Amino acid sequence: MSTVSIIEVKTADQLKQFVRFPMDLYKNNPYYVPSFIKDEMKIWDAKENPALDYSESKQFLALRDQKVIGRIAVIINHKEEKELGIKKVRFGWIDFIDDTEVSKALLQTAIDYAREHKINKIEGPMGFTNLDKAGMLTMGFDKLATMIGIYNHAYYPKHLENLGLVKEKEWVEYEMNFPKVLPEKVEKFSGLIAQKYKLSILKFKSKEEILPYVEPMFKLLDETYKHLSTYTPISEEQIKTYKEKYFPLIDKNYVICVVDENKQLVSFAITMPSYSKALQKSGGKLFPFGWWHFLQASKKNDRANFYLIGIHPEYQRRGVTAIIFKEIFVRFTSMGINFAETNPELEENKSVQLLWQDYNPVNHKRRKTFSLTLNDVQ
Repeated sequence: MSTVSIIEVKTADQLKQFVRFPMDLYKNNPYYVPSFIKDEMKIWDAKENPALDYSESKQFLALRDQKVIGRIAVIINHKEEKELGIKKVRFGWIDFIDDTEVSKALLQTAIDYAREHKINKIEGPMGFTNLDKAGMLTMGFDKLATMIGIYNHAYYPKHLENLGLVKEKEWVEYEMNFPKVLPEKVEKFSGLIAQKYKLSILKFKSKEEILPYVEPMFKLLDETYKHLSTYTPISEEQIKTYKEKYFPLIDKNYVICVVDENKQLVSFAITMPSYSKALQKSGGKLFPFGWWHFLQASKKNDRANFYLIGIHPEYQRRGVTAIIFKEIFVRFTSMGINFAETNPELEENKSVQLLWQDYNPVNHKRRKTFSLTLNDVQ
């Protein structure tokens, strides 16, 4: 068998190979959900990805006999180092065939990159920021992936562990069979809490009416998660990018905003109909026919995904979630939603996990980042 060679991605054709490799690797896999090809290409364009203003990165392909058999990206986020004092090389977009020679060569590339920059730690899989996909799947290989979750074969984490990497962080995900009857606790407290704190639900007549609240949502997201040790604030440029990327997929009926008596946002939840099967059918392309599958998924779907939820610290632990979940119950019931799935949540973030306790959540997926400390780097 010929040896593995690693090449840096430098041409447009190589970048296309980098982006499309997992689609070939997981061809006919019923659980894998592809990303939008166009969006994946933009990630590596400084004109399109504001994170590249304060980060540096490289992408690599693993080849054998000129055939792509693996890929990896390495990233240094200088903003993370400046604001949190965390200095490490992030690795992500890591995929490989079930061959230790391949995974070893890819990880060695990340190690060499760290040594080159005199950094003594690598961690991944991670993206540029907190809102990028992160965490290698370690449980739930037989579950359909979500649009914003990484899917990988069961052999991936085994390879990393055999190569000496250890668990750094862990995320959990939950699936809920949405209730036919609103829990009495939620029904009782939602009205009391709304009256006590003079809170109300915003009613959007069109998707465009949501736009003025997009930036306040991201600011509130910062307030909600800033206590987590690895959280870095979201920049104005990132807000613009995420708005352009995800707003076209937003349905006004899946956006819940709670405001105080001065119409200031105190809490929000963004859910979406599950677009996983639509992405599978579209092959990661909206055109020429992919848009049809997304349209159908938005109109007729029994599954929804929680994407973002934010609660101002002053209103946390005050029962505000009862207001949100009552509204979600009303809307989901009217739309025929029977199942809901959460976004990956850090295992340590118990306050967010408590939000689902009244809905008999089942922990159906887990994912981890893995790290390696290089003791010979000073």
